[in-house]
Amino acid sequence: MALTKLPGEFDYNSTRSKLLLTEYGRNVQNMVKYIVALPTKDERNKYAQVVIDLMGFLNPHLRDVADFKHKLWDHLHIISDFQLDVDSPYPKPSPEAIHLKPEPLKYPHQRIRYKHYGKTIEMMIEKAKNIDEPERKRHMVQAIANFMKMAYVQWNKDSVADEIILSDLNYLSGGELKLEENVNLNKVEFRNNNNNNNQSNNNNRGGRTNNNNQNRNNNNGGRTNNNNQNRNNNNNQNRNRNNGGAKKY
Repeated sequence: MALTKLPGEFDYNSTRSKLLLTEYGRNVQNMVKYIVALPTKDERNKYAQVVIDLMGFLNPHLRDVADFKHKLWDHLHIISDFQLDVDSPYPKPSPEAIHLKPEPLKYPHQRIRYKHYGKTIEMMIEKAKNIDEPERKRHMVQAIANFMKMAYVQWNKDSVADEIILSDLNYLSGGELKLEENVNLNKVEFRNNNNNNNQSNNNNRGGRTNNNNQNRNNNNGGRTNNNNQNRNNNNNQNRNRNNGGAKKY
């Protein structure tokens, strides 16, 4: 008679122990559990080496990692929950080092006066204020103003007067950075570029359409002339046959 299990005796994953390293599977974890229960250290060393070779076979990508044998031995100790007593060629890792939690990231809590310019502009302005060479400082301020205008247009999607950029630069620098009144900043336009692209696409489509229509008309004209010529030839041949078959009296 076949043996059957009672409903409460079935082996479900929910009733099994937790897989510590899922990439090695349940069988490897059961083998490591068996090795931990062996009575002599010689037996544990022997079977541990076999399991290490099996772990390397199951995960061949670890061979590309530097010192992958060390990693396999660390994984073996982790799977045994650090209870395996063997002569490892590498020092046994500690649970504290494996489960070390990283320190929380320190997010910057800084106030940005003009968010559409960003914090980088404020840092660049502080750098420019400490430049001693007048000519280099002037070029630096000019570059900062051009970047501010580009950032403003990208945020507002519209044109901006140079006076607004110069006023914001004066405010952000505390009145230390100024440009000449007749200076012209780089022209930045996003909408015009889009319109030009659309116009170019329309022109290209229109050119292709005209060429296609012209080719169709030429082909249709050629076919029409050929058809008319064929009809005329057929009519002439039919007339000649009729004339040649008439009876003479």
